Order: sequence, then C-alpha cells, then structure tokens
Amino acid sequence: MKRRSILLILDSLGVGCTTDSCLYGDEGSNTLTNIAAAVGSLNLPNLQQLGLGNIVDVKGVPSVLNPLSCFGKMNEKSPGKDTTTGHWEMTGIILSQPFPVYPKGFPPDIISSFEEAIGRKALGNKTASGTVIIEELGREHIKTGYPIVYTSADSVFQIAAHEEIIPLQELYEMCKKARSLLVDEHGVGRVIARPFIGNPGTFKRTANRHDFSLEPPINLLDLIIEANQKVIGVGKIKDIFAGRGVSDSYPTEGNDDGIDKILSIMEEEFNGLIFANLIDFDQLYGHRNDPAGYALALERFDRRLPQIIDRLEDDDLFIITADHGCDPTTDSTDHSREYVPLLVFGKNFKQGVSLGIRETFADVGATIANHLNIKDYDLAGKSFYAELRG
Repeated sequence: MKRRSILLILDSLGVGCTTDSCLYGDEGSNTLTNIAAAVGSLNLPNLQQLGLGNIVDVKGVPSVLNPLSCFGKMNEKSPGKDTTTGHWEMTGIILSQPFPVYPKGFPPDIISSFEEAIGRKALGNKTASGTVIIEELGREHIKTGYPIVYTSADSVFQIAAHEEIIPLQELYEMCKKARSLLVDEHGVGRVIARPFIGNPGTFKRTANRHDFSLEPPINLLDLIIEANQKVIGVGKIKDIFAGRGVSDSYPTEGNDDGIDKILSIMEEEFNGLIFANLIDFDQLYGHRNDPAGYALALERFDRRLPQIIDRLEDDDLFIITADHGCDPTTDSTDHSREYVPLLVFGKNFKQGVSLGIRETFADVGATIANHLNIKDYDLAGKSFYAELRG
C-alpha cells in the first residue's frame, strides 16, 4: 500500500508573536494578520475552508464552522528564528543553543582567513538587506572582482557576486571554503551564495542561489531513508539538510515552479515524504517589506491549492505549515519569532479537530513518523496522529 506524507512549508508565514518574542525584538509581529490589515483583506477561500481563519483572526478569512482540516499552531522550542532551526526542529532536532549571529559583522580573523582562502579581498562585512547591499557595493564589486560579504539577524554568511564577474561555480567554491572555516563557535547555520546580474541601478538577484548548511544530527529524514522509503526535497530542502537524508531533490525558481514540481512528484509511485519549501513569500516579500506582494503571492498559492488536494491519494497525509515569521509591515527586514500555522488534511483523516498550540515544531516530525510506520521513533516531538485518526 502506498503511504506518503506531503509537508509543505509556506516560508515565513507566521501567525503571531510568541511569548518569548521580546527576546528577539519581535513584539507585535504577526505576518499573516498584519499583511491582511495592510492590504485591507485577503481572499483565501481554499485556505479558509481548511481552517486558516480558525487559527488566527485574519481580515477576509473568517473562521468556518466545519473546517476541512485539523488545525492549530506551533511554538518553536529551539532558540532562534532562522530557516535551518525551523526546518530541523520539524524533523526532531531541538537546539540547546542558537546558531551564532553577527550584528556587527564577522570578526577580523574570520574575514582574513576567508580572504586568504579565496585569494582576494572581500567587501562589506556588515548586516544588510541583500538587495540594498548589492546596489551599495555592486559597482565596486564589478571594478575590483571582490565578493560582497554580509549577514543579517539570522545565522548566515552571505556572499553576493555578479554572475559575469565571479562565475557561479567559482562563487559556490568560495562558499564551500567559507563553510569549512565557519565551524565550532562560528558555526553559522548557513553560508549562502547570492548571485546577481544587471548593471548599477538595475541589479537583480537570480534563482541560482545555493545554501551550504551545517550537517544536522540524525533526524526524521535519515530514519525514513533507513526504512527504505523516499525523501523528495522540493526547493531548498536539500541545502538546509546539507544533502543528508534526501533521496531526490528538485530546486525551484519560485512558488509556481515549486507547486508544479510537487504535482509532478505526486504522480509517482513511492512510499515516503515530499518535503517542499515555497520560498517567494520570505525571499521576495517578507524580507523586502512588501505586504502587497506577499498578499498577492498568498492568493496565488490559494488558487493553486486545490490542484494539490485533488491529487492526494486516499492514504496521503498533507501538512501545511511555516518555519518562522517575516512580518513585512514592521521596520525590520529580518525574520520574526512567531507561532506558525498548522493545517493537516487527508481523505482518510478526521476534519475540524483543533490541535491546539503545539509545544514544538517537532510534533510534525513525530506525526509523519507515525504515518510512515517508522519504528522506534525516539526523537523530539509528540505525535498528534491519534487525534487525526480519532
């Protein structure tokens, strides 16, 4: 019997600041609700029928009497609010310490070691918006050939380079060298290649981004593979897990491409997990403080959601959630420490059950392990599978 789980991450779709958001400067953040208020209201009829409005008050998306899915929201137990932490926690990894961040840029010894490794100087070395810093330093980068290094409130070492000045493979090699340097106390969650094209004033980042993550501890993905099932990553999943625990990977060029790939994979015969990340919400709109663009992307996703639901097999388990917030209505362009939505649907599962506020994202991984019959699953998280079965 074919048994699959589809775990779909709407990257950055937070649903309200957590009780510890004050530790991160994120009081008042509520990505979904604040977007709806900023644009007047949202039109998300399919997510509404699943029960999105039963999780949090959203203008234009009221609660429904009989949601088609089970619904709730999840708290992040690990410290931090970055992509790696959120995705890892969903697979049973709870961090005791946050990944390091560098609000004043990286220490001189790290930068000098990086420059020595790549054989040239680096520009920048500060906290910055990715689109802003390439406009600020792009002209000098083109003139000198020096890569642009920057970070954010997340644990990232980002390297931006014009594709005609530093070819992609050379940029990726620079990232690998940075990754080898950034270990132990300086073990940032991700080193990210940020290629761009164009001319001063019209620079544009390309879809050739590539993330180089730390290798995670043993997690749900490893155990699915050990059980002779597949883990198929869509989007940046393979990068987030440093290539570990992923049978097949399908990079994407945006949300629509990601949905197309999910639909194609769902036609295949296999047991296991489709783990997908739709990045546009975060990368194009959350970090760019663009609530109108974020709203349109959500409505576009909602229109396509029935295509995924219609392709579900009887024994498929479909989970929609997020990895953190990124409220585009605040002054910050960084991620926000928020609860994330939890919508769980399947043709053979109960509907309308409130799953409450889960203590950790890891409850998702424990539930998927139950569904896929992963024996002796002893990682973090409390399964809500029994609540789905009734």
